[in-house]
Amino acid sequence: MADRVAVIGAGQMGNGIAHVFAQSGFDVTMIDVSADALARGTSTIAGNLDRQIKKGTLKADDKDAILSRIATNESLRAAGDASLVVEAATENRDLKFKIFTELDGIACDGAILASNTSSISITEIAARTRRPESVIGMHFMNPVPVMQLVEVIRGLATSDSTTQRVLELSQAVGKTPVEVQDYPGFVANRILMPMINEAVYCLMEGVGTPEAIDTVMKLGMNHPMGPLALADLIGLDTCVAILEVLHAGLGDPKYRPCPLLRKYVAAGWLGRKSKRGFYAY
Repeated sequence: MADRVAVIGAGQMGNGIAHVFAQSGFDVTMIDVSADALARGTSTIAGNLDRQIKKGTLKADDKDAILSRIATNESLRAAGDASLVVEAATENRDLKFKIFTELDGIACDGAILASNTSSISITEIAARTRRPESVIGMHFMNPVPVMQLVEVIRGLATSDSTTQRVLELSQAVGKTPVEVQDYPGFVANRILMPMINEAVYCLMEGVGTPEAIDTVMKLGMNHPMGPLALADLIGLDTCVAILEVLHAGLGDPKYRPCPLLRKYVAAGWLGRKSKRGFYAY
């Protein structure tokens, strides 16, 4: 077992990743430049643990023990003693490159540096370090405590031993890991984002209302959530960012973000996080 895990970022994904590692017995340091974000992240974890207790999937006595395993810190230097570092910062290439360049100088020898990126090239991230064999993608799904899948993404230089260790660690936190190769959008978003984008085109062209489009996909294709409601959950800005990575990386016009999707983002209608997207919240 990795003794200590560091999670970079205390947002929706970061606090979820910290939650599942702490619940599985790992000591975790959650790192964010913002003290407010760390406080919100910790409070979200506590709320999610309460939800698990209410559902009967967690014993009430376990909550305090899980929370006691999560330390918080505002400095990246706190990742220095971790054997696994999972970066879950905003989906922004330059920010991720900067974090990994700094991590390379901070993390201990033998540490695995993982990114929770949903689309950015692991090979490019790894090239910012002097240990590309130890860099890998560990793409959790949202919401992390609930969703089973971890996409484990091998960069061009990722070693077999790094990959094997991350597959084991994913299973140790109760997830099902699936190994995929480093191409734009990997598997999950290469298939999901064009579907969401096409649903937005249907809306833009007046084929159906958001409710009609989502109902067709839920009842006709047995999806638990319609593509427009799912886009609101993911964040419309994140959807645009991933589509742009697909469009640039694969050069195919079919990945071009729908103009209506761009318009919503320009208006600040980002989905649930801004209380307005394809639906009002």
